[in-house]
Amino acid sequence: MSQSVIFDAEGLDVFYGSSQILFGVSIAVTQGQTMALLGRNGAGKSTTLKAIAGIAPPSRGTVRVLGKPMQGRKPHTIARAGIGFVPEDRQVFPAHTVEDNLLIGSKKGPAGEDYWNLARVYEMFPLLVPLKARMAGNLSGGEQQMLTIARTLMGNPTGLLLDEPSEGLAPVIVERIAELLLKLRDMGVTVLLAEQNMHFCLGIASHATVIDKGQIVYRDTIEALRNNDAVKSRYLAL
Repeated sequence: MSQSVIFDAEGLDVFYGSSQILFGVSIAVTQGQTMALLGRNGAGKSTTLKAIAGIAPPSRGTVRVLGKPMQGRKPHTIARAGIGFVPEDRQVFPAHTVEDNLLIGSKKGPAGEDYWNLARVYEMFPLLVPLKARMAGNLSGGEQQMLTIARTLMGNPTGLLLDEPSEGLAPVIVERIAELLLKLRDMGVTVLLAEQNMHFCLGIASHATVIDKGQIVYRDTIEALRNNDAVKSRYLAL
């Protein structure tokens, strides 16, 4: 497998008003990796994803997608460059059907890729098939999460940012999302997954980065993290 860097950030400082949230954050995700960005609530996980996606522009630092600088670019420009962002609050179009939501997100990838289309998405997300004509606002939280991931894939991204995909969902739905992410990993999809739920990530991710108080404090393979009780106890224990 090629180890080319799909997207990376270097030295990111991010402020919300006068409050600094990220302090020199650097992270790189290579082709085919599923990178778990782990940390307690408020550690800076979501802000890191938003900074990469252009939603929380950094005051300092560099963001690159396929080696091209993206800092200062608008979120839609970064999306066209190949970044697909699945927000924590899902943000479906509630007055549109499931299929309309998918079509709204449809576009070719940065190099004209057209791998993800309705047929492939329905094959990958069979839960959505009987819901095609249902208004997205009438879906359960788990169904909306599946729809948001599927809609993002319809944009044929080079890399996927997922913000807390297991948050607030029933265990059976969390298990389905875990199965989906494993399938995406097996397909070679590049993913940066921000999660507070370490146990959810242990069976999905290939690599792990830990953030605490807006700073990266650890990075290694997921297996190394599994066996590192000191890091888990200090930074990830609730």
